[in-house]
Amino acid sequence: MTNVLVIRFSALGDVAMAVPVVRCVALQYPHIQFSVLSAQHTTSLWQSMPQNIHFIGADLKGKHKGISGLQQLLRDIDYRRFDAVADLHDVLRSNWIDRAFLFAGKKVATIRKGRLRKWLTVNHITRLHPSEHALLLPIQTTIQRYTNVFARLGLPLDTNALTLPVSEKIKKGIGIAPFAAHKGKIYPVEKMEEVVRRLAELLQDKDEPIYLFGAGDKEKAVLENWEKQYKGVTSLAGKQTMAAEIEIMSGLRLMLTMDSANMHLASLAGTRVLSIWGATHPALGFLGFGQKEDDCLQRELKCRPCSVYGNRACKFRDYRCLNISPDTIVQRVMQVVEQQ
Repeated sequence: MTNVLVIRFSALGDVAMAVPVVRCVALQYPHIQFSVLSAQHTTSLWQSMPQNIHFIGADLKGKHKGISGLQQLLRDIDYRRFDAVADLHDVLRSNWIDRAFLFAGKKVATIRKGRLRKWLTVNHITRLHPSEHALLLPIQTTIQRYTNVFARLGLPLDTNALTLPVSEKIKKGIGIAPFAAHKGKIYPVEKMEEVVRRLAELLQDKDEPIYLFGAGDKEKAVLENWEKQYKGVTSLAGKQTMAAEIEIMSGLRLMLTMDSANMHLASLAGTRVLSIWGATHPALGFLGFGQKEDDCLQRELKCRPCSVYGNRACKFRDYRCLNISPDTIVQRVMQVVEQQ
Protein backbone atom coordinates (compact mmCIF):
# COMPACT_ATOMS: atom_id res chain seq x y z
CA MET A 1 0.00 0.00 0.00
CA THR A 2 1.59 3.25 -1.14
CA ASN A 3 -1.27 5.66 -1.87
CA VAL A 4 -4.27 6.22 0.45
CA LEU A 5 -7.26 8.51 -0.05
CA VAL A 6 -8.69 10.04 3.15
CA ILE A 7 -12.26 11.38 2.94
CA ARG A 8 -13.78 13.89 5.37
CA PHE A 9 -15.98 16.52 3.72
CA SER A 10 -17.58 18.38 6.63
CA ALA A 11 -18.38 19.81 9.18
CA LEU A 12 -15.49 22.14 9.91
CA GLY A 13 -15.01 20.93 13.48
CA ASP A 14 -14.99 17.28 12.41
CA VAL A 15 -12.45 18.02 9.69
CA ALA A 16 -10.31 19.80 12.28
CA MET A 17 -10.40 16.72 14.51
CA ALA A 18 -9.10 14.64 11.60
CA VAL A 19 -5.96 16.78 11.27
CA PRO A 20 -3.93 15.36 14.22
CA VAL A 21 -4.89 11.80 13.27
CA VAL A 22 -3.88 12.14 9.61
CA ARG A 23 -0.71 13.97 10.61
CA CYS A 24 0.15 11.17 13.04
CA VAL A 25 -0.45 8.37 10.53
CA ALA A 26 1.59 10.23 7.90
CA LEU A 27 4.54 10.56 10.28
CA GLN A 28 4.37 6.91 11.33
CA TYR A 29 4.11 5.67 7.73
CA PRO A 30 6.36 8.04 5.74
CA HIS A 31 6.55 5.63 2.78
CA ILE A 32 2.79 6.09 2.13
CA GLN A 33 1.25 9.08 0.38
CA PHE A 34 -1.99 10.35 1.97
CA SER A 35 -4.38 12.51 -0.06
CA VAL A 36 -7.08 14.28 1.97
CA LEU A 37 -10.33 14.84 0.06
CA SER A 38 -12.40 17.57 1.68
CA ALA A 39 -14.41 20.70 0.92
CA GLN A 40 -12.34 23.49 -0.60
CA HIS A 41 -12.83 25.87 2.33
CA THR A 42 -10.93 23.53 4.68
CA THR A 43 -7.64 24.01 2.83
CA SER A 44 -6.18 26.13 5.65
CA LEU A 45 -6.40 23.24 8.09
CA TRP A 46 -3.94 21.20 6.04
CA GLN A 47 -1.07 23.65 5.88
CA SER A 48 2.34 22.88 7.42
CA MET A 49 1.73 19.14 7.16
CA PRO A 50 4.31 16.36 6.53
CA GLN A 51 5.37 16.11 2.88
CA ASN A 52 3.40 12.89 2.34
CA ILE A 53 0.05 14.62 3.01
CA HIS A 54 -1.66 16.21 0.01
CA PHE A 55 -4.92 18.16 -0.02
CA ILE A 56 -7.64 17.75 -2.68
CA GLY A 57 -10.40 20.35 -2.59
CA ALA A 58 -13.85 19.26 -3.75
CA ASP A 59 -16.33 21.79 -5.15
CA LEU A 60 -19.36 20.22 -3.50
CA LYS A 61 -21.72 23.08 -4.32
CA GLY A 62 -20.68 23.39 -7.93
CA LYS A 63 -18.65 21.13 -10.17
CA HIS A 64 -18.85 18.12 -7.85
CA LYS A 65 -22.50 18.47 -6.75
CA GLY A 66 -24.86 15.51 -7.14
CA ILE A 67 -24.26 12.07 -8.67
CA SER A 68 -22.85 13.44 -11.92
CA GLY A 69 -20.58 15.72 -9.88
CA LEU A 70 -19.28 12.79 -7.86
CA GLN A 71 -18.56 10.91 -11.03
CA GLN A 72 -16.60 13.95 -12.22
CA LEU A 73 -14.80 14.07 -8.87
CA LEU A 74 -13.72 10.44 -9.27
CA ARG A 75 -12.27 11.31 -12.67
CA ASP A 76 -10.63 14.47 -11.36
CA ILE A 77 -8.79 12.66 -8.58
CA ASP A 78 -7.89 9.72 -10.86
CA TYR A 79 -9.23 7.35 -8.21
CA ARG A 80 -7.69 4.19 -9.66
CA ARG A 81 -4.23 5.38 -8.63
CA PHE A 82 -5.14 4.88 -4.94
CA ASP A 83 -4.67 1.59 -3.14
CA ALA A 84 -7.16 2.19 -0.35
CA VAL A 85 -9.71 4.60 1.12
CA ALA A 86 -10.05 5.78 4.72
CA ASP A 87 -13.61 7.12 4.88
CA LEU A 88 -13.79 9.32 7.99
CA HIS A 89 -17.26 10.60 7.15
CA ASP A 90 -19.68 7.77 6.24
CA VAL A 91 -22.38 9.78 4.47
CA LEU A 92 -24.12 9.18 1.13
CA ARG A 93 -21.53 11.25 -0.74
CA SER A 94 -18.52 9.40 0.68
CA ASN A 95 -20.32 6.05 0.42
CA TRP A 96 -20.77 6.61 -3.33
CA ILE A 97 -17.02 7.10 -3.66
CA ASP A 98 -16.38 4.05 -1.47
CA ARG A 99 -18.45 1.85 -3.80
CA ALA A 100 -16.44 2.97 -6.81
CA PHE A 101 -13.27 1.91 -5.01
CA LEU A 102 -14.74 -1.42 -3.95
CA PHE A 103 -15.80 -2.18 -7.54
CA ALA A 104 -12.22 -1.40 -8.59
CA GLY A 105 -10.91 -3.94 -6.07
CA LYS A 106 -9.55 -1.37 -3.64
CA LYS A 107 -9.55 -1.69 0.14
CA VAL A 108 -12.05 0.54 1.97
CA ALA A 109 -12.40 1.25 5.71
CA THR A 110 -15.29 3.39 6.94
CA ILE A 111 -15.78 5.13 10.27
CA ARG A 112 -18.17 3.52 12.74
CA LYS A 113 -19.95 6.48 14.32
CA GLY A 114 -21.77 4.63 17.09
CA ARG A 115 -25.08 6.16 16.03
CA LEU A 116 -27.20 3.72 18.07
CA ARG A 117 -25.29 4.37 21.30
CA LYS A 118 -25.57 8.13 20.77
CA TRP A 119 -29.29 7.84 20.01
CA LEU A 120 -29.86 5.83 23.18
CA THR A 121 -27.93 8.42 25.17
CA VAL A 122 -29.73 11.54 23.94
CA ASN A 123 -33.10 9.78 24.30
CA HIS A 124 -32.14 8.65 27.82
CA ILE A 125 -32.81 4.97 27.19
CA THR A 126 -30.89 2.95 29.79
CA ARG A 127 -32.67 -0.41 29.74
CA LEU A 128 -30.01 -1.83 27.42
CA HIS A 129 -27.38 -1.15 30.09
CA PRO A 130 -27.78 -2.15 33.75
CA SER A 131 -25.84 0.80 35.16
CA GLU A 132 -27.79 3.78 36.45
CA HIS A 133 -24.94 5.90 35.11
CA ALA A 134 -25.21 4.46 31.61
CA LEU A 135 -26.09 7.83 30.09
CA LEU A 136 -22.80 9.34 31.22
CA LEU A 137 -20.54 6.46 30.23
CA PRO A 138 -18.04 8.01 27.80
CA ILE A 139 -18.66 7.17 24.20
CA GLN A 140 -15.63 6.58 22.01
CA THR A 141 -14.29 9.94 20.87
CA THR A 142 -14.28 11.02 17.25
CA ILE A 143 -10.47 11.01 17.39
CA GLN A 144 -10.52 7.36 18.49
CA ARG A 145 -12.99 6.47 15.75
CA TYR A 146 -10.70 8.08 13.17
CA THR A 147 -7.69 6.10 14.40
CA ASN A 148 -9.75 2.88 14.21
CA VAL A 149 -10.39 3.49 10.50
CA PHE A 150 -6.66 3.50 9.77
CA ALA A 151 -6.16 0.44 11.96
CA ARG A 152 -8.68 -1.45 9.82
CA LEU A 153 -6.57 -0.55 6.79
CA GLY A 154 -3.59 -2.16 8.50
CA LEU A 155 -2.16 1.16 9.66
CA PRO A 156 -2.46 1.10 13.47
CA LEU A 157 -1.39 4.28 15.26
CA ASP A 158 0.61 4.86 18.40
CA THR A 159 -1.95 7.10 20.10
CA ASN A 160 0.77 8.54 22.34
CA ALA A 161 2.11 10.18 19.20
CA LEU A 162 -1.16 12.03 18.60
CA THR A 163 0.14 15.53 19.10
CA LEU A 164 0.32 18.87 17.33
CA PRO A 165 3.32 21.17 16.96
CA VAL A 166 3.75 23.25 20.13
CA SER A 167 3.74 27.01 19.66
CA GLU A 168 6.70 28.83 21.18
CA LYS A 169 4.82 32.10 21.27
CA ILE A 170 4.35 34.01 24.50
CA LYS A 171 0.67 33.54 25.25
CA LYS A 172 -1.28 36.73 25.80
CA GLY A 173 -4.94 37.75 25.58
CA ILE A 174 -8.11 35.73 25.34
CA GLY A 175 -10.42 34.87 22.47
CA ILE A 176 -14.19 34.56 22.68
CA ALA A 177 -16.28 32.70 20.09
CA PRO A 178 -19.88 33.05 21.29
CA PHE A 179 -21.75 31.36 18.45
CA ALA A 180 -22.41 27.87 17.12
CA ALA A 181 -24.44 26.25 14.36
CA HIS A 182 -27.46 25.43 16.52
CA LYS A 183 -29.41 27.20 19.27
CA GLY A 184 -28.96 24.33 21.73
CA LYS A 185 -25.23 25.07 21.80
CA ILE A 186 -25.29 28.90 22.03
CA TYR A 187 -24.95 30.64 25.39
CA PRO A 188 -27.57 33.45 25.50
CA VAL A 189 -26.16 36.47 23.68
CA GLU A 190 -27.22 38.97 26.35
CA LYS A 191 -25.42 36.93 29.01
CA MET A 192 -22.33 36.59 26.85
CA GLU A 193 -22.28 40.35 26.39
CA GLU A 194 -22.23 40.66 30.18
CA VAL A 195 -19.27 38.26 30.25
CA VAL A 196 -17.45 40.35 27.64
CA ARG A 197 -18.20 43.60 29.50
CA ARG A 198 -16.91 42.32 32.82
CA LEU A 199 -13.82 40.66 31.36
CA ALA A 200 -12.99 43.87 29.50
CA GLU A 201 -13.06 45.73 32.81
CA LEU A 202 -11.03 43.13 34.70
CA LEU A 203 -8.39 42.73 31.98
CA GLN A 204 -8.04 46.42 31.16
CA ASP A 205 -5.00 46.90 33.42
CA LYS A 206 -3.47 43.49 32.72
CA ASP A 207 -2.52 44.09 29.08
CA GLU A 208 -4.71 41.15 28.05
CA PRO A 209 -6.68 42.03 24.90
CA ILE A 210 -9.93 40.31 24.01
CA TYR A 211 -10.56 39.06 20.46
CA LEU A 212 -14.01 38.11 19.22
CA PHE A 213 -14.44 35.35 16.62
CA GLY A 214 -17.49 34.72 14.45
CA ALA A 215 -18.82 34.45 10.91
CA GLY A 216 -21.89 35.65 9.06
CA ASP A 217 -23.51 39.05 8.89
CA LYS A 218 -25.61 38.72 12.06
CA GLU A 219 -22.69 37.53 14.14
CA LYS A 220 -20.47 40.24 12.69
CA ALA A 221 -22.99 42.95 13.64
CA VAL A 222 -23.20 41.71 17.24
CA LEU A 223 -19.45 41.43 17.68
CA GLU A 224 -18.72 44.82 16.12
CA ASN A 225 -21.24 46.38 18.49
CA TRP A 226 -19.39 44.88 21.45
CA GLU A 227 -16.11 46.13 20.02
CA LYS A 228 -17.48 49.68 19.96
CA GLN A 229 -18.81 49.52 23.50
CA TYR A 230 -16.00 47.87 25.44
CA LYS A 231 -12.39 48.97 25.66
CA GLY A 232 -9.72 46.42 24.74
CA VAL A 233 -12.17 44.32 22.70
CA THR A 234 -11.51 43.66 19.00
CA SER A 235 -13.84 41.87 16.62
CA LEU A 236 -12.14 39.70 13.99
CA ALA A 237 -15.43 38.68 12.34
CA GLY A 238 -15.11 38.91 8.56
CA LYS A 239 -11.63 40.42 8.77
CA GLN A 240 -9.33 37.39 8.66
CA THR A 241 -8.89 34.17 6.73
CA MET A 242 -9.28 30.92 8.62
CA ALA A 243 -5.52 30.44 8.52
CA ALA A 244 -4.99 33.89 10.01
CA GLU A 245 -7.54 33.23 12.74
CA ILE A 246 -5.81 29.98 13.71
CA GLU A 247 -2.51 31.86 13.80
CA ILE A 248 -4.02 34.47 16.14
CA MET A 249 -5.52 31.73 18.33
CA SER A 250 -2.09 30.13 18.67
CA GLY A 251 -0.83 33.22 20.49
CA LEU A 252 -3.72 33.49 22.94
CA ARG A 253 -3.65 32.50 26.56
CA LEU A 254 -7.16 31.10 26.41
CA MET A 255 -10.21 30.66 24.17
CA LEU A 256 -13.80 30.75 25.46
CA THR A 257 -16.06 28.91 23.01
CA MET A 258 -19.22 26.92 22.61
CA ASP A 259 -19.24 23.27 21.51
CA SER A 260 -18.39 24.57 18.05
CA ALA A 261 -15.88 24.65 15.22
CA ASN A 262 -13.90 27.36 17.01
CA MET A 263 -13.27 24.98 19.90
CA HIS A 264 -11.62 22.62 17.42
CA LEU A 265 -9.70 25.37 15.58
CA ALA A 266 -8.30 26.62 18.89
CA SER A 267 -7.35 23.05 19.76
CA LEU A 268 -5.41 22.79 16.49
CA ALA A 269 -3.67 26.03 17.45
CA GLY A 270 -2.53 24.42 20.70
CA THR A 271 -4.52 26.84 22.84
CA ARG A 272 -6.38 25.97 26.01
CA VAL A 273 -10.17 26.18 25.65
CA LEU A 274 -12.91 26.82 28.18
CA SER A 275 -16.00 25.48 26.40
CA ILE A 276 -19.66 26.02 27.25
CA TRP A 277 -21.98 23.04 26.72
CA GLY A 278 -25.77 23.06 26.61
CA ALA A 279 -27.90 20.47 24.82
CA THR A 280 -24.83 18.43 23.88
CA HIS A 281 -22.28 16.80 26.19
CA PRO A 282 -18.52 16.12 25.97
CA ALA A 283 -19.21 12.46 26.81
CA LEU A 284 -20.68 12.08 23.31
CA GLY A 285 -17.13 12.21 21.97
CA PHE A 286 -16.77 15.68 20.43
CA LEU A 287 -14.50 17.43 22.93
CA GLY A 288 -11.68 19.36 21.27
CA PHE A 289 -8.42 17.49 20.69
CA GLY A 290 -6.13 17.82 23.70
CA GLN A 291 -8.76 19.60 25.80
CA LYS A 292 -9.87 18.52 29.28
CA GLU A 293 -13.39 17.89 30.52
CA ASP A 294 -12.50 19.94 33.61
CA ASP A 295 -12.49 22.96 31.30
CA CYS A 296 -16.07 22.28 30.15
CA LEU A 297 -18.63 24.62 31.69
CA GLN A 298 -21.95 22.81 31.94
CA ARG A 299 -24.96 22.09 34.10
CA GLU A 300 -25.54 18.51 35.17
CA LEU A 301 -29.26 18.13 34.44
CA LYS A 302 -31.24 14.92 34.02
CA CYS A 303 -32.41 16.10 30.60
CA ARG A 304 -28.84 16.45 29.32
CA PRO A 305 -27.70 15.57 26.77
CA CYS A 306 -30.81 15.82 24.63
CA SER A 307 -29.07 16.17 21.27
CA VAL A 308 -25.93 14.92 19.56
CA TYR A 309 -25.48 18.09 17.52
CA GLY A 310 -27.57 20.66 19.42
CA ASN A 311 -30.21 20.88 16.69
CA ARG A 312 -33.13 19.48 18.71
CA ALA A 313 -35.58 22.00 20.20
CA CYS A 314 -35.68 22.16 24.01
CA LYS A 315 -38.70 20.24 25.33
CA PHE A 316 -39.03 22.83 28.11
CA ARG A 317 -38.61 25.69 25.60
CA ASP A 318 -36.27 27.55 27.95
CA TYR A 319 -32.88 25.92 27.24
CA ARG A 320 -32.25 25.66 30.95
CA CYS A 321 -29.06 23.75 30.22
CA LEU A 322 -27.54 27.07 29.14
CA ASN A 323 -28.68 28.93 32.24
CA ILE A 324 -25.13 29.36 33.52
CA SER A 325 -24.34 32.48 35.50
CA PRO A 326 -22.03 35.02 33.82
CA ASP A 327 -20.29 35.17 37.22
CA THR A 328 -19.35 31.51 36.93
CA ILE A 329 -17.85 32.01 33.48
CA VAL A 330 -15.98 35.22 34.35
CA GLN A 331 -14.52 33.69 37.50
CA ARG A 332 -13.35 30.60 35.62
CA VAL A 333 -11.72 32.68 32.88
CA MET A 334 -9.96 34.92 35.39
CA GLN A 335 -8.79 31.88 37.34
CA VAL A 336 -7.05 30.55 34.23
CA VAL A 337 -5.58 33.94 33.33
CA GLU A 338 -4.15 34.46 36.81
CA GLN A 339 -2.76 30.93 37.02
CA GLN A 340 -0.72 31.16 33.83
